[in-house]
Amino acid sequence: MFCKKMKDTYVLRLEIGEEIVESLKSFLRQTGVRSGYVTGIGACDYARVGVYKVAEKRYYEKEFRGEMEITSLIGNVSTMNGEEYVHVHINMADDTGAVHGGHLNEARISATAEIFIHDTEEELERFREESIGINLLRI
Repeated sequence: MFCKKMKDTYVLRLEIGEEIVESLKSFLRQTGVRSGYVTGIGACDYARVGVYKVAEKRYYEKEFRGEMEITSLIGNVSTMNGEEYVHVHINMADDTGAVHGGHLNEARISATAEIFIHDTEEELERFREESIGINLLRI
């Protein structure tokens, strides 16, 4: 991973074989960024995404393999219990043009990824909301 800071925004370039979520967590640990928003594009050859079913309080995961363009990577970073927390969603287009997406659990870069992280320069913490079964931003 390569990283450059431009005012209050960081630009990351991930390389072949790097995993997006773990790379973002590593970036947060290295820089001390405690909250911000994330956007990016790139290419991956493996992804594991989820869709949350509120009534069941459960994520359903699906794996995707093969060359895919990351047409949209968007989300935010914060903390929970003092630890780095990455919440991003992804859309990926396969070689037929079909787009798949959801809550990103894991994605491996096949060519590159260009990710921008805007540092909001304050800590934003999450908490567990048991009534719906997910972690929410404390606002």
